[in-house]
Amino acid sequence: MRGIPPYNSLRRQRGVSLFVVIVFVMMSMLLALWGARTSLFNEMIVGNDADYQRAFEAAQALIQDAEFDIRGERPDGLACDRAIPNVNADTCRPAPSALVWFPTEDKELGDLVSTLGAKASTGYCFKGICLKRTQNQDFWNDKTALTAMLPEGARYGHYTGAQTGGTGTTASNPILKSSTAGEGGFYWIEVMPYDPNAGNSGLITNGSTNLPLNLKPSIAYRITAIARGLKPNTQVVLQSTFVRQKVKN
Repeated sequence: MRGIPPYNSLRRQRGVSLFVVIVFVMMSMLLALWGARTSLFNEMIVGNDADYQRAFEAAQALIQDAEFDIRGERPDGLACDRAIPNVNADTCRPAPSALVWFPTEDKELGDLVSTLGAKASTGYCFKGICLKRTQNQDFWNDKTALTAMLPEGARYGHYTGAQTGGTGTTASNPILKSSTAGEGGFYWIEVMPYDPNAGNSGLITNGSTNLPLNLKPSIAYRITAIARGLKPNTQVVLQSTFVRQKVKN
């Protein structure tokens, strides 16, 4: 028959058991912390990606709204008129109260260029329309230039009457609804006079046949849309070139 272990031996056994328990508790805590950190990191990635996609969609909508603005059309494609909802003093750019508008004939370009040329303090921009930039084209990377241009950036629907769904609704992108200074979305339309003879220069060809652009008036427009996300570091910049072609008889 085995005897009872000495008292000191029992104390050593209890000490080893306590050590093992402590190790398992610490490992469990580390695993829990690792899991929480991983979940938080994944949530941040998903949130950033969702915010970028939201900003990208807002920038696309701004590009489309700018094209309607140039064409003088409502969001439904009909001619812009002041009987539509969401009307303000600039909707449909009623000349001369709007001071700047999109020329329908070449002879009107001079007045527009003259008006924009007097707006040096805002980057030669006024009510969303700008002279073609002669400095760095990526003005969104120039904090000084962008700060000067933001007050004259066009908001979604301001000139076309496009609806944003209202501040308290979820009917559209929240970035497009924002009217806070420096936040939300903006677009600028640069006016770029086009040489009417360039269409016959052979620079754009289809085999042996030239491809004239048939512009009316002879102006190309460069649209820059900037959408700032709901997170501080999210920003999407899209650019598009737009021309109005005349209908051939």
